[in-house]
Amino acid sequence: MPSSPVDRALRTFVPVDDGESGAALWSFAYFFFLLGGYYMLRPVREAMGVAGGVDNLPWMFTAVFLVLLAAVPAFGALVARLPRRRFVPAVYRFFLLNILVFAALLHFDVARRTVAQGFFVWVTVYNMFVVSVFWSVMADVFSSQQGKRLFGFIAAGGSTGALFGSWITSILVEPAGLAVLLVLSATLLECAVQCFGRVTRPMARPLLMRVDAGGGVHDRDRTSRPAVRSPGLPEQSGQGAAGPPGRAERPIGGSIIAGATQVARSPYLAGICLYLLCMSLAATFVYIARAQIVAEAFSTDEVRSAFFAVVDAMNSLLTLLLQLLLTARVLRWLGIALTLAVLPLLTVAGFIGLSMLPVLSMLVVFQVAMRAARHSITRPGREMLFTVVSREQKYKCKNFIDTVVYRGGDALSSWAFRTLQALGLGLASIAVAAVPITLVWLAAAVFLGRRQEARARNSG
Repeated sequence: MPSSPVDRALRTFVPVDDGESGAALWSFAYFFFLLGGYYMLRPVREAMGVAGGVDNLPWMFTAVFLVLLAAVPAFGALVARLPRRRFVPAVYRFFLLNILVFAALLHFDVARRTVAQGFFVWVTVYNMFVVSVFWSVMADVFSSQQGKRLFGFIAAGGSTGALFGSWITSILVEPAGLAVLLVLSATLLECAVQCFGRVTRPMARPLLMRVDAGGGVHDRDRTSRPAVRSPGLPEQSGQGAAGPPGRAERPIGGSIIAGATQVARSPYLAGICLYLLCMSLAATFVYIARAQIVAEAFSTDEVRSAFFAVVDAMNSLLTLLLQLLLTARVLRWLGIALTLAVLPLLTVAGFIGLSMLPVLSMLVVFQVAMRAARHSITRPGREMLFTVVSREQKYKCKNFIDTVVYRGGDALSSWAFRTLQALGLGLASIAVAAVPITLVWLAAAVFLGRRQEARARNSG
């Protein structure tokens, strides 16, 4: 297909092929609104976590894990029974209604401490679900090779939204209050739903039929763009055959607990679990340490929210610069294995620095650098791991890993942190104790990178 003016303009900044710009730009906007709304909630969540009692954080992370154990089968049932164009908006709008309920509770100051704890748990669940679903859609729409070129740009949409949301929060939280921010967040979430519809809008063109890992035949949806190259098929797929034009997207089908059972049977998916568990432990240690120091340094929810918003804005700006300037180049030059290894190596350096200077300023620098690397480099690389699995695994297994496994790691890590403190270890000693975990994390990165590249070659 000939290059359009939009293709040529976008190609100045992003390595798009002819016809890919529409899908890339709508995906950028989709993630912008999604994370813009979330980053209005995130600083409020951090403040609510402190208001609910820092000592209660392990219990709240455990509550998140238990909620996810109940929520993931419900999500699996939706994925099995509804087509993508219906279950994705259903999930988002369910959370949108939840946001409005919390806005009302905060506005009328109902049971502030209990609502604070509930809000912390809910936002943590919300973040994992909506972002996991977004990247499932991206892995379904784009191939592995397209992901190397476009996922950095698409992720930059989220970072731009995060920067916008953090900036709005830092300006409005004290004069307008928390409830107003939640209503604005709900509005941006609905905008994300509308962008999803454009990214996956059905086109009157042939669909590619493929056989998934379980032997079932499914439509490979070409709904994202009429001119984007057909995504590469996963390793388990058979040869594609043309289906009749305009065939409606079908439900994915399968068991509602397939996410857990298929992960248990697959070394590749189990390796992703190990990678996320190590990342969760490192992030949770830093998170709890920062929460404890902030609880002592600031006195009100609004001031804490403003502080967290400023830190989030710093992180988002650095992440955005990295995504626009480095991500696509890193993925192409280093490959998946080395890309996934960047964050473990950075975390080793951060823990060593924290062991020598265990203060809030060092924690902020470490966390900003860690989160920027995670979102700008590691996240696109990690999401590419799912471009080479079956469609059922893209949604069910990915959701199980991103929610139950990751948040289970949060709960386990928070209790481990508390246990180490109970044994008399200070922040510097805990940082040293966390270093060996990063070596396991690094080994998982190398294993996954090699397996992903092998699957991508075999599916080519």
